[in-house]
Amino acid sequence: MKQEITLPQHGRAVRAFAVLLSSTRRGARLARLLATAQLDEWGVTSRVEAAAQIVAELAANAMAHGRVQGRDFRLGLALYGGGAVLRVEVSDARGECLPPEPGHTLVPDADRESGRGLLIVEALADRWGVSPGPLPCKTVWAELDLDPAP
Repeated sequence: MKQEITLPQHGRAVRAFAVLLSSTRRGARLARLLATAQLDEWGVTSRVEAAAQIVAELAANAMAHGRVQGRDFRLGLALYGGGAVLRVEVSDARGECLPPEPGHTLVPDADRESGRGLLIVEALADRWGVSPGPLPCKTVWAELDLDPAP
């Protein structure tokens, strides 16, 4: 399912990709694989590993914290600004379960095995945030400024 997305700050998407995936560990793993395959198909060569890690973290969060029985999560990728900005979006069905705002992500205790996903997103992304709706959903997004093609 491909769709065109328009964001005021970036104008019209040059390329866009979206897919629904099951809110399972398998769906979260598949999100990363599909994202890297799509970026390869588009010829994106800069910051691919950062993008793949962001997709993995956001998909894992959608599976762990945004899961509603019988509902999928949505992975969206879009290139803006002539391909200079990559936007990653992961939407889930738990709009009431919002993550902390950018810059307010708490560092978990050192002995905890989880809770670092948004810290990783914050470290890798140039910008990230949360967009509410449509009810009952929310979208967590992250943007990467890409190096221009040689």
